[in-house]
Amino acid sequence: MHGAGGQALPVDFWLAVAIVAVCVALSAFFAGSETALTAASRARMFGLEKNGDKRATTVNRLIGSRARFIGAMLLGNTIANIGASALTTSVLTSIFGDTGVIYATIGMTFVLLVFAEVLPKTIGINFPDRMSLIVARPVAFFVAAFAPVLIAVDWIVGRVLRMFGLRAGEHATLMSPYEELKSAVDLLHREGGVERSHRDMFGGVLDLEALTVEDVMIHRTKMRLIDAGLAPEDIVREALASPYTRLPLWKDQPENIVGVLHAKDLLRALSAANGDASRLDVASIAAPPWFVPETTSLRDQLQAFRDRKTHFALVVDEYGSVMGLVTLEDILEEIVGDIRDEHDIAVQGLRQMPDGSVNVDGSVPIRDLNRVMDWTIPDTDATTIAGLVIHEARAIPDAGQVFSFHGFRFEVLRRQRNRLTALKVTPMNWENDG
Repeated sequence: MHGAGGQALPVDFWLAVAIVAVCVALSAFFAGSETALTAASRARMFGLEKNGDKRATTVNRLIGSRARFIGAMLLGNTIANIGASALTTSVLTSIFGDTGVIYATIGMTFVLLVFAEVLPKTIGINFPDRMSLIVARPVAFFVAAFAPVLIAVDWIVGRVLRMFGLRAGEHATLMSPYEELKSAVDLLHREGGVERSHRDMFGGVLDLEALTVEDVMIHRTKMRLIDAGLAPEDIVREALASPYTRLPLWKDQPENIVGVLHAKDLLRALSAANGDASRLDVASIAAPPWFVPETTSLRDQLQAFRDRKTHFALVVDEYGSVMGLVTLEDILEEIVGDIRDEHDIAVQGLRQMPDGSVNVDGSVPIRDLNRVMDWTIPDTDATTIAGLVIHEARAIPDAGQVFSFHGFRFEVLRRQRNRLTALKVTPMNWENDG
């Protein structure tokens, strides 16, 4: 091969070519490593580290100091690109004269774009975990080697930011870890990687901290109560007719709960009395009521159920008035969905219509409707469907009135005094309901 003057190319030319090739290879290494380590699964790396994989330990350490390792990769990539471009320009200029600059620009743009950017980053994004394990130790070496330069760069950047009234590290996270986890599961469900039932169960576990007993309790208007002043025979009759095993007892007025009668305890006492209900002392059989504040989180209440080894509590507001009751089953249903046995009353709280709408009782919780229909009606301002409509309407609407908000159409079907007892809910955009 000959240069512009016909002379044979010197040995220095081939040395320069070799150096350029090394620079391009290093640039590809830095670009691909940055992409792979950024996209690597922290959960998978943590699992590998627990199993004794030293490379995964290095990966986790690098990801833990993300800013430092990204800075090292950018620094290495910049040095390699500039070195390759400068050397190529110098060599081609000595061969072709001034036009060598044009050849160097076109040639290095193509080489760096294809072989030092697109190709390694494509590999890194498609095989992030495998590639991260391979490059972990070399990357750790370069991070350590570039540390003094990176410290100086960080100092300069910090000084420049302070000139504009900014400080590095002062940023507000848009989403909490809880929200990030839920969003990640929702995304996996949308992409087909997680089934709907599994998504709901995982979301239910996360919601135990965010929800309170007020969100899942059985409202006092739906509680099955027994008057403690009734004759023992009548109390036994009502207890046997009830589908529930635990029944609150009230005295003088329904809000005055004096005990909780367990069907098993009642049957034991009845057996000891040889079946003579008139001999029973119901007050001594009943357990003392346990009252919990309505603001108790489901996680705390679940732990309290475990500690007290009981499954039933009465929910009170800040004034001590009974708001409803909560059971262990209510909390578990937030995780696994509806639990129904052969003695449960099959109350039809909602009915799906042929046109895709749903007729729903006003007292049905928004969370239950979302779970059954796979909808996303917000439940931050109200617990029930009727409560949401009243909140949005800023009034108690009459039957026949229609409202549209949150992507759904709400029609009031029936109103009794100040309560909305039946509504029709229709999604307005079916494409967003899947």
